[in-house]
Amino acid sequence: METQVLSDSIKVPSASDGVGSVDASQRHPKIALNVKRLAHFKGDLPKYETSGASGFDVRAQLQTALSLAPGERVLAPTGLSFEVPHGYELQARARSGLAFKKGLGLVNAPGTIDADYRGEVKIILVNFSKDVVIIEDQERIAQLVLCPVVQAEFSEIKELSETQRGAGGFGSTGTL
Repeated sequence: METQVLSDSIKVPSASDGVGSVDASQRHPKIALNVKRLAHFKGDLPKYETSGASGFDVRAQLQTALSLAPGERVLAPTGLSFEVPHGYELQARARSGLAFKKGLGLVNAPGTIDADYRGEVKIILVNFSKDVVIIEDQERIAQLVLCPVVQAEFSEIKELSETQRGAGGFGSTGTL
């Protein structure tokens, strides 16, 4: 089977290998992710809900339910800290069901949890709906995805190379 190398230790099947016939363990390489339960954490550690899931859910750790008015933001604690491996980040992303059913999203989507951060992961939720939304203790509020990171080496130049698009910005390539 032909593979594509993503880093020194991660190899994934290429699209020409018939990815549909590859079992999930080959499509999703595993890497250790150390997690610490904080004193106010209740319940089980996060887990992937399906073999093909890219993210795992985190839950609100609340003493009482939160009420969010339309347009209101809240910083919701997860009760977890992570030791993200060097060369990776965790991205906090909205849960599609929560966004669709309640109108809740993340203000800074995706939110970045850097490899050198050791504090509690908290999720900045915003109520995009026109109704008051209640967040209950242990409600799944976001999903975290472990992603590789590449840092740039900056090289200042006088002029950028020409492209077909040039400096065309917002909507410059059309909307249909």
